[in-house]
Amino acid sequence: METSPDRARLIDTLSKLVAANTENPPGREIEAAQYLAHELTSLGLDVNFQDIAEGRPNVVARFDNGPGPIFAFNSHMDVVPAGAGWTSDPFKLRSQGGRLFARGACDAKGPIAGMVEAIRMLCTARDRWSGTLLAVFVVDEEVASRGARAFVAERPKIDLCIVGEPTSNTVVVAHKGSMRPLVRVKGIPAHSASPDNGDNALYKAAQLLLMIEKRHRALSASSHPLLGSPTLTVTRIHGGHADNVVPEACEILLDRRMIPGESEDDVRAQFEKLLSEVKASHGVEAEIVEYRPTTGGATETKADQPIVSSAVRSAQRHGVHDHALHGLQGACDLVHFRSIGVQGIVLGPGALDVAHKPDEFVPENELMASTLIYRDTVFDLLQRSGAVR
Repeated sequence: METSPDRARLIDTLSKLVAANTENPPGREIEAAQYLAHELTSLGLDVNFQDIAEGRPNVVARFDNGPGPIFAFNSHMDVVPAGAGWTSDPFKLRSQGGRLFARGACDAKGPIAGMVEAIRMLCTARDRWSGTLLAVFVVDEEVASRGARAFVAERPKIDLCIVGEPTSNTVVVAHKGSMRPLVRVKGIPAHSASPDNGDNALYKAAQLLLMIEKRHRALSASSHPLLGSPTLTVTRIHGGHADNVVPEACEILLDRRMIPGESEDDVRAQFEKLLSEVKASHGVEAEIVEYRPTTGGATETKADQPIVSSAVRSAQRHGVHDHALHGLQGACDLVHFRSIGVQGIVLGPGALDVAHKPDEFVPENELMASTLIYRDTVFDLLQRSGAVR
């Protein structure tokens, strides 16, 4: 019975995953999906692809082991573009000083490799637990979470889940959400030699920008114990089309971060109110052109849920000295699992502050420990009685 992780095999799994270029954009996870399907099939799981787009399938695998809860391991196969500044090939795993370097090493192919190794151990220790294991490895988390959205749209029955993201193996129970409206401010064009014959959209946009700054400060009145306050900022601005023409339009991209308790519908209403107020007070004509794709809204799992206490105990057992509960300032796919009633946490090896950067890495010992934390959380929650403690 194989109930301990194999270090060489674990690193080989990660090596093969990072070798599959799944940069998003453009988004093409097929090679990683095929590799994972092969590995999970060899472990006895029933594996299916859920096609989201050409070359972009979710991997959904199932292992039934008697009555009991349905427990899902979830993470994403896509990675952000490698970009410049790497000191080695970003798609070839490099080991140095106890660290494993590659794009996706921690976000989130390291967690996937840890989950596959944990599933391997669980499949060979079937007498120690009862229930159903799911492996749900999805596409497109880095842009719009189309994979997770499509998966939960079918309303699968799941009781518990761990979402694999870099948390240094600490337990995360909440994360922020995001919305990105593109706002177009309207002006009247004119020859730049006679600017008074027009209405400069950039000057109009300046009035709106000042109101946005005030709204951001006002958001500090709300706060979440793990996530702090919601935020509002401007990330892009573009106006004008010629050197000698008064701009007739200016486009501003906003980034609004939400905390649990804020709904996307409420935030949309706040944006509409903001545009109405800037029109009333400054005569600024503006409209929301579109909402850019994001991972989704904010969510949290209550601290008294069994999966939270179980994961904390498992992490403590395997070397995690930080026993506090944490929140992610960014977004992830937990929100979509929570939307169908799943009680879940976010946990994985590696640190968020090295993700999305050149020379991204995962500490080898954290990667090893994650396999045991994942395994023991399942052992604890899916005991032979089939009852969730």
